[in-house]
Amino acid sequence: MSASAELRELLLDRIADVPDYPEPGVVFKDITPLLADPTAFRALTGAFVDLCARLRVDKVVGLEARGFILAAPVAVAAGIGFVPVRKAGKLPRAALGQAYELEYGTAEIEVHADALAPGERVLVIDDVLATGGTADATLQLIRRAGAEAVGVAVLLELGFLGGRQRLEPDLKGAPLEALITV
Repeated sequence: MSASAELRELLLDRIADVPDYPEPGVVFKDITPLLADPTAFRALTGAFVDLCARLRVDKVVGLEARGFILAAPVAVAAGIGFVPVRKAGKLPRAALGQAYELEYGTAEIEVHADALAPGERVLVIDDVLATGGTADATLQLIRRAGAEAVGVAVLLELGFLGGRQRLEPDLKGAPLEALITV
């Protein structure tokens, strides 16, 4: 789903690079200028809504925290459900958890146990695909809930970090769609 040249330019012009954040040597991709621009935000949302229609999605899953900001308006515009995937311990009811590897240690994410029904078609939405650990764990949660993960969609893929290669086995042929790859 690579973005058209016009959409790519619109979005890239509104993503700010923040050097040395959160630590020296890292260039953080700040999407808040894009979110503040209604034309760019609407275009981004529209691209994801079109993907939902193509994939016949029943629900979108947004990853904490910026994935919430992107997935919720997509769900509203597409007329489908939104499900948050949160860091462990943040959900108030019974939840399914999935641990995953970080560079130094592990983390865990959760989804409400009743948020996804068997057979539902689910699209994962996030802002940035880096190493793919969180998205990979989310795909596993979706399948454990009995739902079908029909793809992953991101605004920006940091191709040099290898997230796509990490996800490919768990995508099981479902698409990984990035509007922009750098």
